[in-house]
Parts: sequence; C-alpha cells; structure tokens
Amino acid sequence: MATTASNDARTGIDGLDDILSGGFDRGRCFLVEGSPGTGKTTIALQYLLTGAFAGERCLYVTLSETEDELRATATAHGWDMAGVEIYELIPPENLLDEDQQQSLLYSSDLELGETTKRIFEAFERVRPDRVVLDSLSEIRLLAQSSLRYRRQILALKHYFAKSNATVLMLDDLTTDANDKTVHSVAHGVVRLEELAPEYGAERRRARVIKYRGRRFRGGYHDATIETGGVSIFPRLVSAEHKTSFPRELVTAASPELNGLLGGGIERGSSVLVLGPAGTGKSSIALTFVQTAIERGESAAMFVFDEEIGLLIHRAQGIGIDIQAMIDSGKLLLQQVDAAELSPGEFSSRVRHCVEQYGARTVVIDSLNGYQAAMPGEQALILHLHEILQYLNRQGATTFLTVAQHGLVGDMKTPVDVTYLADTVVLLRYFEALGRVRRAVSIVKKRTGAHENTIREFQIGSRGLSLGAPLTNFQGVLRGVPVLQGDIDLLDGDDA
Repeated sequence: MATTASNDARTGIDGLDDILSGGFDRGRCFLVEGSPGTGKTTIALQYLLTGAFAGERCLYVTLSETEDELRATATAHGWDMAGVEIYELIPPENLLDEDQQQSLLYSSDLELGETTKRIFEAFERVRPDRVVLDSLSEIRLLAQSSLRYRRQILALKHYFAKSNATVLMLDDLTTDANDKTVHSVAHGVVRLEELAPEYGAERRRARVIKYRGRRFRGGYHDATIETGGVSIFPRLVSAEHKTSFPRELVTAASPELNGLLGGGIERGSSVLVLGPAGTGKSSIALTFVQTAIERGESAAMFVFDEEIGLLIHRAQGIGIDIQAMIDSGKLLLQQVDAAELSPGEFSSRVRHCVEQYGARTVVIDSLNGYQAAMPGEQALILHLHEILQYLNRQGATTFLTVAQHGLVGDMKTPVDVTYLADTVVLLRYFEALGRVRRAVSIVKKRTGAHENTIREFQIGSRGLSLGAPLTNFQGVLRGVPVLQGDIDLLDGDDA
C-alpha cells in the first residue's frame, strides 16, 4: 500500500481512508457514485463533519434533497451539523412560473446557467475547504446533451480547483448509469453498490475504480450503514500483517490427545476438525480454549450454528465452565448470524479480537455456517485462506470445525479446505458390539510427527478421554469395522 499523505482530506471513515491510502487529495474533485440507498449522502455528511471538526469550512450544495431532509438524516445518526453550511439550490420562482417562461430559448438553457451561477455564488460566500455537490443527475438532466454536460462538469472542476477546495460530487445513477463522462474528469472515483440476496439482509460494498497518481486498495470491500454512519471493511490481505512470535507447542488438558497430536499443536498454526454432527468437534476445540485460558491467555470463539446458551449449558456437562471464562474477561464468545453478517465485517471482528482483545486461540464453529455468509465456494476458499494466514502470522492458534454430511460410511464435506489447514483431526462414528462409538485420528500435521493410529474416545462429565489404539479393528473410518483380534474398547461411556 502507498504511504498515507499527511495533507489528505480524511473522510472520517477508517475503512474508506484505508482503501484510499489516506483519504482524498486536497484541491481535487472526486466522484462518489451509486444507486439510491447505497450510502452516498451519509458518506458525504461524514466527510464534511470530519472537516468541520478539524476547523475547516464546509459546504453542502443540494439539488435533490431539501435541507430539512439532510438535517433529519444527520439527526438519525446522532450528528450535530454545526460547522457545515447547507445550501439548498431550488429552481428560482420565475423559472417555475409559466407566464415567465421564455419562448425563444429552451428553459434548460436558463436553468443550467442559473444553477451554475448560484453554485458559484454560494461558494464565494462560504469560501469552503470541503464541498459536496449532490447530485450530478440534476445537472445531467439540465444539460440534456453529453457535450454540454461534460463542459459543465469541467467548468465546475476548474472553478473549484482555483480555490484549492476538495470536492465530492455525488451521482445517484438515476439518469444514465452507463455515462462515464465524469470518470474521465474526476481525480478519483468511488463506486458504491447494494446487493439483495435471496435470503437475509441486503449487502453493500465499495470499490475504488480510479485514483490518479496514487496506489489504492483495489477490489470490492464490504460496507454497512448503521446508526452512526457508514462502515467499510477493507478486504483482508494477510501479507500486510506479519509478526514474530515463539513457535512453541500448545497443549490440551487431555494427555492422550496431546500424545495423539505428537505433543500438541504448534502456536500460530491452524487446526481443522472434521466429522459428522455430534461427534465432538466443538468439545475438542473447547478443551484447547480452556487450557489456553488456564495459561493466562485470551481466546475468542465465533459460533455460527449453535445457540450460545445451549453451548454454555452443554459445555458445563463435560466440565468446561464457559460462563466463568467469559466473566473473567478471558473469553470473547460471539454469536454470528450468517444471513446478516458480511465476510468483510466478520474479518474485521476477527482482527479486533486479535489486535485489540489479544486473543491467541480463535475458534470458528463452524465452516458450514461460515459458508452461508459467502457468495460462492471459490470466494469462501480465498477468504478463508486470508483469515487463516492472518491468524497464523499473528501467532494465534485457529480451530475450524466442519460438519460433514452423513453419520456413518462415506462422508461428504461441503467444501474441501483440508489443504489450507496445518493439522486435520478426523472424527468418526463406528458401530461395535451393538453400540455407537466415536473414533479420532490425525490425518495430517505439517509441523511435526504425530500418531498414525485410530483411537476410540468418549466425552463425559470429566471431559475427553481416549482409549488405546484400535489395532484389532479394520474399517473403523468406514463406520462398520471388522474385528481382527481381541476386543480392546473403552468400558464406560458417561457421555
């Protein structure tokens, strides 16, 4: 990314300033375009209020909304518009009176000239450092032709440039969405979009299409509009977040599980726990969370599928007091609604937990719910790759659970991400002597040796317990094993 210029006109929206590499160049004209409802006016108001807070003179010229409507928008966000001059440009009365209409000239000629004149008059009166012109659609309608429209925009640009004002021109794309006239004139272009999925809340995103003389963060970035303004979540690039930390082993409370893992899991690595529903994926992740907090570390857990109250109650039944960990301030437990949360906002939450909260163990439970928040499988893999790489480079140990389709026999995984994880723990149900049992094995570990055995395990009131390797069974992972010798199974099952 480019170095942030100290004299940039910052927008007051951290995410937008980030993708713009600092903000808007002073003394230049920028275009913010998007269909109605994408957040243009809100961004413009935040931009002006940031300038007013810094002691700059600010002017909002509105050709579409009334001053009352703008002030109502500001009030809804809890903003005080003191320091921002609002100029409501409405057609003069003589241009609305049919008796005063000129017959020898098109009314659009008079209206366009009068509109431009009044914009200049308001500018000369206020002499602002920041200007918002809302919106270009009205000027395009008055101009009627592409040539006149381009000339008008160029005239405005040169006039503002002489006074070194930083100008945001808003375009709601209601007249001609394919007209790129202003793109070539503006110093930079920001596009806002709104997407409506088949289920769930609308999704908004922003993209910097152009910025002359500056390297910006390209591509789409998720955005939201909430009380308090627009938030933009820059796309996570893991390569920008490298840190150094000791590559020590992280252990669980179960010595048998640690032994199966070859002593433990290396700090700063990712663990994928695969298995059908109910095999104990969340419970295994929770054992590592518990030991991390006992070491004095902080942990974060993002739950997509299970209701938090039920998770707390269920964990208590296996000797893990989640509520006590939350009350101690060491565990941050968040319920994630995949239908409401965008991938970019989720990345932002993860970053906050690591950078501000200091979490060194992160659990994402599960990928199935996470996938529902993503637009497609390819996007999921790319996004997940950046999340895991980021967490690894921050020294956080990540546990990602995936519920496979089916219970016994051939298992189907919703999306194959085994190659992304450093360690893969495989859980299975199998039937033996008329009982349904659980088996665990480590099928992959990049960072060291591990047992290649398959062990039976149980989850009970005392937590996790593992049995001896199932050496006398063949076909455990298929669900219906064949006994090859003496029976060697765990006796009790208090799960």
